[in-house]
Order: sequence, then C-alpha cells, then structure tokens
Amino acid sequence: MPKVIAVSKTFTIEKILPLIEHGHCDFGENKVQEALEKWSEIKKNNPNINIHLIGKLQTNKVKFAVKLFDFIHSVDSKKLAKKIADEQLKLDKKIKIFIQVNIGGEDQKSGINKSDLNGLITYCQEINLNVIGLMCIPPLDDDPSKFFKEMKELNQKYGFNELSMGMSSDYLKAIEYEASFVRIGSNIFGLRY
Repeated sequence: MPKVIAVSKTFTIEKILPLIEHGHCDFGENKVQEALEKWSEIKKNNPNINIHLIGKLQTNKVKFAVKLFDFIHSVDSKKLAKKIADEQLKLDKKIKIFIQVNIGGEDQKSGINKSDLNGLITYCQEINLNVIGLMCIPPLDDDPSKFFKEMKELNQKYGFNELSMGMSSDYLKAIEYEASFVRIGSNIFGLRY
C-alpha cells in the first residue's frame, strides 16, 4: 500500500491541522524556509510526523533541511549528497534519501541523467547516505506510464524498496508501477492560488 505524502507547500498550518488531527503522518514541502516556519513546533509535539522535502535543495540550505526533514526526495548531485552526509554527521541524524532521476531528459528539470545514476548511487553508498529509492517527475505533456515503467525497472535494478512518483494528476498510474510514495497536494487541499 503506497504512502500518501500530503503536499502542504504554500498552505497554512490551519489548513493542515485537520489532517494531522485525523492521524495523517506524511507531509511534503518544497521550500526549506517555509517548512521550518510551519513545522518546527508541530514536529516537537508530534514525533510521528514525517516531513518530506520534495523540492530542489540548494547546498546553502542543507544544514537547515537536515535538522527538520525526515526524507529528502531530490538528491541529484554528488555535491549535494556530500553536503547532506557532512551535516548528518554533525547532527548525528540519518535521513532517508531518494535520488531524483530526470527520467524525461528535460533540460529545465532537476534530477540526474540516467547515464550518471550508477555513479551517484555508488558515491552515496560510499559516503554512508541512506538511499532508499528513486524519485521522478515525468514530462507533463506525455503519457507518464512509460516513464513510470522505466523508473520501476531502474528501482528494481538497484534493489531499492521505495519509489517516489506520482502526483494528483497521475498517482493512480504511478501506483500501477509500484510507487511506494505518491505526492498529492491539490486533490487533498484544493488548488493553490
């Protein structure tokens, strides 16, 4: 059964509280600063809540990210991986990591190219990062099935158990290809303005 990450970015805590009170545990944020302001206090009182960083992480924000987040879904370079590993050592904390793959080969998207994936996974293991799976955001204007299928195959090739893919518009299809985490925002909270 896949876990639903309620993508709470841009929504106020008042909008999110009913979900917390209902017992939902996984929430996704795009920006480190917004997440710190929103979640720092709530996490103290709700240790079972997992905060997922699903947006691009800049190296200058890593020390703040490692403090708050339980999962980072957007590792896509050795430089970023190294910075996370260094900060984890300082804080004696182990974060669950997804490597973001640019599965559609799109210039404007984050993520590592498929051809460089093996090198990054090997490096992450060498520096003791806890990589649990792969993540992707397929091209918007294409049927996501072929990309999800390829991601499932890549995930299996590397022996990962977790796979982060699928959003409000395509999560059912992602689940068909064994997504274990789906990132759903507008279907839960409504449209962002």
